[in-house]
Amino acid sequence: MLDHLIRGARIVDGSGGAAFVADVGIRDGRIAVIRAVGDAGDAGGAGDAGEGRDAGEGARTSEDARGLVLAPGFVDPHTHYDAQLFWDPYATPSLNHGVTTVAGGNCGFTLAPLNPSRPGDADYTRRMMSKVEGMSLIALEEGAPWSWHGFGEYLDALEGRIAVNAGFMVGHCALRRHVMGPDAVGGQPSDEQLDAIVRLAHEAMDAGAWGFSTTQSSTHSDGDGQPVASRHARPAELLALSRAVGEHEGTQIEAIVAGCLDQFSDAEIDLFAQMSAAAGRPLNWNVLTIDAAVPERVPRQLSASERARKAGGRVVALTMPILTPMNMSLGTFCALNLIPGWGEVLGLPVPERIARLRDPGVRADMLRRAGSKEAGVFRRLADFGRYVVGDTYSPENEGLTGRVVRDIAAERGQEPFECLVGICANDGLRTVLWPMPPDNDPASWALRQETWRHEDVLLGGSDAGAHLDRMCGAPYTTRFLGDCLRGRKLVPLEQAVKMLTDDPARLFGLRERGRIAEGFHADLVLFDPDRIDAGKATLVHDLPGDSPRLDSKAIGVRAVWVNGVESIRDDVVTGAVPGKVLRSGRDTRTVSTW
Repeated sequence: MLDHLIRGARIVDGSGGAAFVADVGIRDGRIAVIRAVGDAGDAGGAGDAGEGRDAGEGARTSEDARGLVLAPGFVDPHTHYDAQLFWDPYATPSLNHGVTTVAGGNCGFTLAPLNPSRPGDADYTRRMMSKVEGMSLIALEEGAPWSWHGFGEYLDALEGRIAVNAGFMVGHCALRRHVMGPDAVGGQPSDEQLDAIVRLAHEAMDAGAWGFSTTQSSTHSDGDGQPVASRHARPAELLALSRAVGEHEGTQIEAIVAGCLDQFSDAEIDLFAQMSAAAGRPLNWNVLTIDAAVPERVPRQLSASERARKAGGRVVALTMPILTPMNMSLGTFCALNLIPGWGEVLGLPVPERIARLRDPGVRADMLRRAGSKEAGVFRRLADFGRYVVGDTYSPENEGLTGRVVRDIAAERGQEPFECLVGICANDGLRTVLWPMPPDNDPASWALRQETWRHEDVLLGGSDAGAHLDRMCGAPYTTRFLGDCLRGRKLVPLEQAVKMLTDDPARLFGLRERGRIAEGFHADLVLFDPDRIDAGKATLVHDLPGDSPRLDSKAIGVRAVWVNGVESIRDDVVTGAVPGKVLRSGRDTRTVSTW
């Protein structure tokens, strides 16, 4: 007896092969039967696998899926759901958009391990996560139990209470802090301390960590405004941790350096190649920005992959297949603060900040810094005439919502940045701003289409669970599929599904996930190909402490199953929590670099 039977769906199985029509039966969390029922092109191996089985096998429940597409659950390779899963076991909105497996613990930031002899480390970690990943401090304080010390205890705290499958790297910052305490920021470990850091990483991977993650990015500072702990690590420390990764089955490395934001230095390319080769494991980084206005960026960034292969490693670039809208503000921390020199002004108390922003000399210097080479990818934010005014709060700004700053500036005879500052000052800097992306042109989309074909480029980089009130990258899956089916059509549906499912599953070595095949875990998404899309990002207040975040409704997703259990039906969570904490070795196999 089957638990559930999905009848007559168009199966896009994740292999990249042609779609076919079939019934799919679920039993005990696995795909038990795939029975081809029609001729929709070559059914391939998955359709043939069901032939000869008992066609009359009954099912406790069933549904008619004619006209709908059934795909494997999507795998998001870069999230920060480490904390959110405690108050939101459904990992919304990712699960709504068909994501059934998430990779967390990225960028060197994890909530464990915590040193039991220093209770204050939990507060330090919360403030760091709030600053560097844009998480609500109140939500971090009130929404998670903070009942663990070791990394395994953290994983145990999630076991049995989540609706998605989740795997986690162990973060370099937590490892350093555990061993070195406050000296982790600014200090270098002694030989004994380095041994302890590596030993702690081994313990985390023994408990199921997928590997380790680290950051050397100049944009990552802790709650005290200091460079986070891993930024102080020298290559010898990073290579020692990389070698440790290579001693465990089913592990990876995830790393961020300053050049991820624009173009790598030679030293950064060498570091990535050496780390991957030392581990004998893939290393992935986030995020490859593709813009035809900077044609030299893609080949420069992908040269890290070429050099790694020559050294016996593999370096994989994550890139987003959509343009993720980000809201900005001169009043609260956002990407504008990361432009060189801007943080000094935007970090001032609001009255002093407004006074400085109204100074023509200050504005001229800020614009110069924003357009400089050192600003890297943040140069994209410097065309203030292309900003759209969002929510406003003062009578002076009535009627400006939805208008483009360039048009308002022309009416007022002002330079765009001056005009924008005036609008924001009227609102006490609370104005919400939406920059229009500069790379939404045909040439950039053609470059993306070409880049996606590279063997070391993977779709992902949503940052879901982070930067909650600034961006909403989680819906990239449904928006990408809608674009493939009814928009630019840069990739056929079968290939698009493979890019969202089997490709990331294979990078991480996920066991029996990423495809619709008999015996595989029943992580499935049923959607309407004529409607699949993502709604506009809107601000909601549903975090602990009534803190805000951006949310996006899924359009055209009929249902999502995780391990054979229905978890979403028509964009509403069912309340079931069938997700698994995926542990290295048990749930992942080793992916070699050769």
